[in-house]
Amino acid sequence: MKIRRILIANRGEIAARIVRSCGALGIETVLATSEADRDSLPARLATRALCVGPARATDSYLRAETMVQAARGTGCEAIHPGYGFLSERAEFARLCEQHGVIFIGPTSAQLEAVGDKLRAREEAVSAGVPVASGGSAATAEEARALAQRTGYPLLVKAVAGGGGRGMKRVERAADLEGALSLAAAEAGAAFGDARVYIERFVTRGRHVEVQMLGDGEGRVIHLGERDCSVQRRYQKLIEETPAPGLTAETRARLHEAATRLAARLKYRGAGTVEFLVDAATQEFFFLEMNARIQVEHPVTEQVTGVDLVAEQIAIASGEGLRIAQAELKFTGAAIELRVNAEDPERDFAPSPGVVGEVHWPGGEGLRVDTHIESGSRVPPYYDSLLGKIIASGADRDQALARARQAVAQSRLSGVSTNLALHTRVLADAEFAAGGVDTGYLGRMLDAPSPGARRHG
Repeated sequence: MKIRRILIANRGEIAARIVRSCGALGIETVLATSEADRDSLPARLATRALCVGPARATDSYLRAETMVQAARGTGCEAIHPGYGFLSERAEFARLCEQHGVIFIGPTSAQLEAVGDKLRAREEAVSAGVPVASGGSAATAEEARALAQRTGYPLLVKAVAGGGGRGMKRVERAADLEGALSLAAAEAGAAFGDARVYIERFVTRGRHVEVQMLGDGEGRVIHLGERDCSVQRRYQKLIEETPAPGLTAETRARLHEAATRLAARLKYRGAGTVEFLVDAATQEFFFLEMNARIQVEHPVTEQVTGVDLVAEQIAIASGEGLRIAQAELKFTGAAIELRVNAEDPERDFAPSPGVVGEVHWPGGEGLRVDTHIESGSRVPPYYDSLLGKIIASGADRDQALARARQAVAQSRLSGVSTNLALHTRVLADAEFAAGGVDTGYLGRMLDAPSPGARRHG
């Protein structure tokens, strides 16, 4: 089906990003905005902006029925959910299906299969994908027995979780029951689902994910992997491709495992299979599958030349996969820096407000995805992402050099940002060497920085 008009059920930089791809394809866009975002850059870039509710996400961006009604009322054949908000809600995809609106993403059944972490783990096992030891336990006694078999340290994780919510690290048996209670309470409050499970904790693990595209009929391709190990409290800060320091064998096995899982699911659209890679042995384990476009997708686009949003739309239109695996060319390296409105001197507290002067970097090998310009308002209701600086080059060294130059060029006043932290990471010898694990940033922040106050 030819898609002529798309409702974008999102905000911020991803909304602007989708608008631009749609414009290049000759597709009109209707941006569903909250009252707080009516005057935003994405609202001005879209063909039309439609206010769907008050500022709080629960009254606007998270209202599934309102979004479907908005699409139908404005003549949109499809909805693009972006990331976050409703993007991985099976009930939203099902509502679209019931009302004849194309959901640009997986089917509701696929969202159910991968949204439940325990079910996704079972699907991975059935696909022959390695998983870390662990599982679910209905009682405290079962949990203690499972933990004994899994070994310490371990993680208690929310079945419906994400972003580090409902996740607790447990170092010893005496702390297990308390962690189970805390994780369940946090999961229930955040996701409306208090179920948790136990999984082995890899002490020096790297977060490596594989980008997938599937046609919904069982044909899938991978677009390489990304290393997302620079994280703070389970939130990604820097992502890059290719993942540095992996052997050719490990890289190939990661791609093959992700492809097997996506093919088993007959996955439709863009998705990412995430793995934890042991930094010492390069043994890897399935973490989860994100059934949407990722924040860090631009680094993949920079090394493949593929517009992932355009491919999402093509697949949703019924065109299937327009790229064969053998046709993909991976060229050079790319690194993405997330620029957030947060104050490192106050434990990275969000820093809403009005942005003063803005200067984003430019030059060869640099791309900036943002919705922020001078005078933009950063509301307190949503995540703190201001934009993403993406630097690419012929190899990792050139990409890093351009990233350092880009951060030095960047200026944002009026709100606090984490630009200084990016400067520090990019100058750090351990990061420059490549292959850091997910504990790297915490260790670096705990180390004294010459001539600077400690962060965090």
